[in-house]
Parts: sequence; structure tokens; C-alpha cells
Amino acid sequence: MRRIVLLQLAATLIVALIAGLLSGMPALYSALLGGLCCVVPNGLFAWRLFVGVHKPGGANPMTFFIGELIKIALTIALLGAVAWLYRDLNWLALIAAFIVALKSYITLLFRH
Repeated sequence: MRRIVLLQLAATLIVALIAGLLSGMPALYSALLGGLCCVVPNGLFAWRLFVGVHKPGGANPMTFFIGELIKIALTIALLGAVAWLYRDLNWLALIAAFIVALKSYITLLFRH
């Protein structure tokens, strides 16, 4: 899980740099925030699963489902907060970085 989160973070940084080069600083910040709206909830979810597995009772399926619910709610809340608070938002950069971060794990499938 750690590799996936780090890969998502790297993909977010790359997309943010590309957006910044193409459209300026507001696009860079928008892409960075969009990618972080995916990376932060996934990182917290991975940490929650890691802690759940290493508890004395072991893994619990409810830990996964509750963690997934929290991840989805946090993603929606972060996207809403970015849209509400960042006035110079570049929607294309935000959505592009979010999608790239969300789907970056596919590259790990072709690594082996």
C-alpha cells in the first residue's frame, strides 16, 4: 500500500509540474490540490488497514468497509473544500491530477 500511495504522490507532483509549465501557478496549485485530494485519503486508509492488521484481534472486514467509507467521505470533503476555498481554481488541472493520481496504480500492474 505504501508503494501505491508514494506512486500517487509522484504522479501528482509530475502532473502539477506539467500543469504549471503549461498554464501557470494557479494550474500548478490546482493540480497539486487535486492530486492530494486522492493521495491523502488513500494514505489514511492504508495506515488504518496497517494498524488494523497489526492489532491483537487481527484483520476485521468491518475495518476495511468503514475505512473505505471514511476515504470516500474525506475525498468528497477535500474536493468540496478546494472548490470552495481556492479562488483561482483551474478545474481542468484539478480533475486531471485527481484522475491521474487515482489511476496511477495501474502502472504497478505492468511493472512485474
